[in-house]
Amino acid sequence: MPYLKRSIETVVAHAAREFPSVVITGPRQSGKTTLLKHLFAGQIDLVSLEPPDVRAAAEADPRGFLDLHPAPVIFDEVQHAPALLPYIKERIDARRDESGQYLLSGSQNLQLAQGVTESLAGRAAVLRLLPMTERELTGKSGAPLPWERHGAPRPLPDRSPRQLWTRFLRGYYPEPATSPRKNAVLWQAGYVQTYLERDVRSVRQVGDLSQFQAFLGLLAARSAQLLDLSGLSRDLGVAVNTVKAWLSVLEATYQVIVLRPYFSNTGKRLVKTPKVYFMDVGTLCYLAGLRDPLHAMAGPMGGAILETAVIGEVYRTLVHRGAEPRLWFWRTATGLEVDLIVETDAGLVPVEVKRASTPSPAMAKGIEAFRRDHGGRVGRGFVIHTGVGILPLGASVLAWPFVAL
Repeated sequence: MPYLKRSIETVVAHAAREFPSVVITGPRQSGKTTLLKHLFAGQIDLVSLEPPDVRAAAEADPRGFLDLHPAPVIFDEVQHAPALLPYIKERIDARRDESGQYLLSGSQNLQLAQGVTESLAGRAAVLRLLPMTERELTGKSGAPLPWERHGAPRPLPDRSPRQLWTRFLRGYYPEPATSPRKNAVLWQAGYVQTYLERDVRSVRQVGDLSQFQAFLGLLAARSAQLLDLSGLSRDLGVAVNTVKAWLSVLEATYQVIVLRPYFSNTGKRLVKTPKVYFMDVGTLCYLAGLRDPLHAMAGPMGGAILETAVIGEVYRTLVHRGAEPRLWFWRTATGLEVDLIVETDAGLVPVEVKRASTPSPAMAKGIEAFRRDHGGRVGRGFVIHTGVGILPLGASVLAWPFVAL
């Protein structure tokens, strides 16, 4: 599998020069080990804590294990040996001014986050590596987002509808995204099963894995909609609190993005129910049973798939810069809506997502309503579409193709 530059590389290298420890977490198969090998190959030894014998040695004699693998060192899959973290803290405190001592990676965020909070608070930079972005896949990892540009990109990427929707079905995890001959459906099936058996099983909020898998399917069918927890609980035959706990598991393990409504004191009654999007659009398509790109494009979930792709691209791009995304949606009780509100230091950026290839001014209606309610805080708006043209849809709204996002 070819290595493609990840946007977070600069952030990781900088953090390793500034902090005694760097922790890279994220979902399974997002490329954490590959990234660390690429950045520090030949400089720092990498020790995987996934093999049972290595894990047992680390937990049986932590100090001896650290003596055997002195800093600087990379410990991969460190969530398998949480008992090691207090002893890493001990080593760091003995040489507090020395940066880049321990580079740690791990997938099961629930366990790893607790260990880092308890043992390495103030001693580690915690970064997240998520599935790839479109800009990383196309070799433009440093490309700005549309609202950060001073002009349109030239030339615009050329991609047919089938190519675009095939990308969505394959998703953005490195292995299926960069290996076109690999059967993406089999890969996604294996990924979901591995996630259930190795990540979810270890979480105490989940008892029945088959019921949790049914929950995943129902959640996929409701992607990009207002989340009705009561309706989900009725369909599954479980308590609302159980659904809430399961959703928190998905969010904490980086499988979903929970988008909450933007609220300001405008006097209007806004919907306060969140929306949920899968982190990877390929996972969404697999769980929804979609296998053909043209069926996905023309079918009833086409809008939700494109919305998931857009919000995932923006979210992952910001996270890979080391930033905490400030993303919302806006919807009034009368049904006016903007799919995505990006909060930046310069103001609010409203973004609409439309499956059409030919954008029209009517598509900017929600953006204009949002601007009327929030005035000078709102910057230029964007309507993301599946065509290839960049054109104005009003005084402060641009139609912008997904391929240039």
